[in-house]
Amino acid sequence: MSIKDVVNEKEAAGGFSKQALVFDQYDAGNTIIHYKRQRVRSHVLRFLSPGSSILELNAGTGEDAIFFAREGHRVHATDIAEGMQARLIEKVRTKQLTDKVTAERCSFTALDSLQQKGPYDLIFSNFAGLNCTRELGSVLHSFAPLLKPGGVITLVILPPFSLWETLMLFRGHPGTAFRRLLSGRKGAPAHVEGFHFRCWYYSPAFVKRALKGAYELLKLEGLCTIVPPSYIEHFAEKHPKAWKFLRAKEDKWKDKWPWRTIGDYYIISFRKK
Repeated sequence: MSIKDVVNEKEAAGGFSKQALVFDQYDAGNTIIHYKRQRVRSHVLRFLSPGSSILELNAGTGEDAIFFAREGHRVHATDIAEGMQARLIEKVRTKQLTDKVTAERCSFTALDSLQQKGPYDLIFSNFAGLNCTRELGSVLHSFAPLLKPGGVITLVILPPFSLWETLMLFRGHPGTAFRRLLSGRKGAPAHVEGFHFRCWYYSPAFVKRALKGAYELLKLEGLCTIVPPSYIEHFAEKHPKAWKFLRAKEDKWKDKWPWRTIGDYYIISFRKK
C-alpha cells in the first residue's frame, strides 16, 4: 500500500476503535439496524451448511460473529480497530462462546497471514467495511487461497448511487446527495469520532468483474433501497404505518431491478468454482 493508504487505514481504525465504546448502545436502539442485520443474516444462512467455518472481515464488536456461533458455526472474527476487537473478545468470553469464535486484529488488505488458518466455507463482510479501501479489487483477489472449493463470499457494500441519499438534495444537503457520485478515485471524506479518512463506492458490476471466472454469482439484493437508511433515526417509531408499508415493499422487490442496485447498501454473494 502507498503511504496515503496506510495513513487512511490507521485513521479509519482509530475512529472505529473509539466508536466501539458506544457502538452496541446505538445499534441496540435502532430499529432499522435490526432490520438490516436480519436481512443480511437471512441472506447468508441460505448458503451455509451446518457447522461451517467463517472468516469475518471488519467484525466490529462481534454481533454477527456471536449470531453465527449460536447457529452452530465457527467464526474467525477479524478487525483492524483495536477497540472493536477488545469489545468483541469481551463479549465472546461473557457469552461463553470462546470455543466457537476466535479473534484477530488484522486488516483485510493483509489477509496473507491468515492462509494457514483456513480455508473457510464463507468469507463475510458486513456494513461497508470494505468501502474503506480504494484497492477493493486487490482485496477480492486475495480471497481465493482462503476459501474452500464451493465456498461462499458474502459482502455488504455501499454503491456509487443511493436513492435515499440523493433525495437529501430536497432537504438542502447537496453535498450529501452527490458525495457518492462525485467521489471518484479520490474517494469521499468521512469522519468517525474525530478521525478523518476517505471511503470509496463500488458497484455490483465492479465486484462481478473482479471475481469473474473463478466464482459464480449466487444472489444480489438491495438493502435500504425502499426502507430508509438507519441514519434517519426513529423513522420506524415515528411513522409505524409507513415503516410497515416500506418494509413490505422492500422485502418483495429487494432483488428486482432497479431496487437491487440503488439502496444505501447491496448484499452480494458468490460461490467459488
